[in-house]
Amino acid sequence: MTEKSPAMAGTRMPVAFIGHGSPENALEENVFTRGWKALARSLPRPKAILSISAHWLTEGTALTAMDQPRTIHDFYGFPRTLYEIDYPCQGSPELVERIRRTVETVRVQPDTEWGLDHGTWSVLVNMYPQTDIPVVQLSLDYYLPPAKQYQIGRELRPLRDEGVLILGSGNLVHNLMAIDFHAAPFAWALDFDHFVADALAGRDDDELIRYHERRSAHLAHPTFDHYLPLLYVLGASENETPRQFNEGFFAGSVSMRCAVFGE
Repeated sequence: MTEKSPAMAGTRMPVAFIGHGSPENALEENVFTRGWKALARSLPRPKAILSISAHWLTEGTALTAMDQPRTIHDFYGFPRTLYEIDYPCQGSPELVERIRRTVETVRVQPDTEWGLDHGTWSVLVNMYPQTDIPVVQLSLDYYLPPAKQYQIGRELRPLRDEGVLILGSGNLVHNLMAIDFHAAPFAWALDFDHFVADALAGRDDDELIRYHERRSAHLAHPTFDHYLPLLYVLGASENETPRQFNEGFFAGSVSMRCAVFGE
């Protein structure tokens, strides 16, 4: 198989939301990781990747601005081999400055302390295991109104024409307190997952921005950090109807649904 050429200026990159689930997906070959790998094979090779992960919550909005972001093992109680994974990609100070200029809704601050958490690297180790594409991670301001998070996504949209792959990484249903490895998906989990799937298919962005009004929302998301990356992806995706894949659940209460726009 020949390697795909880097995306050139004028070639619009897709934008994707990835349901990342357990960090152990970095080690496993399963239906979810195969879906991520297939996605990467189908895309033009990015010039750089901007990841928006559920696992970096900040006061204000920040960007990893180091030359080589460290690999953060932000979990506990997993096999030792998981803590030994390193994703030694380069950062991109050029992309950081480009994002700081293009985002006007909030002031974006450069950060040299964080790195890439498992919401980013557990996905990229499957999609781009060669670690030869620069990666920058954008933080989430949890208390920023959803409409403003969507607007930041709109302001990031021009990066797609510059060869940047925008990835949101979270889960569309994420309730770790209800995990049951032997359970079928709970009714409230299915309700919220189907609500999101239908709204995505119909591109009802207003409904997705008002996600918290859904009766099942607070069971599906006791905290909303894993939903929020979707808002940035929606904003960056214009009116493109997504292809949805990995339409399954992990342990009854974690939706692994993914969506890619503009393939």
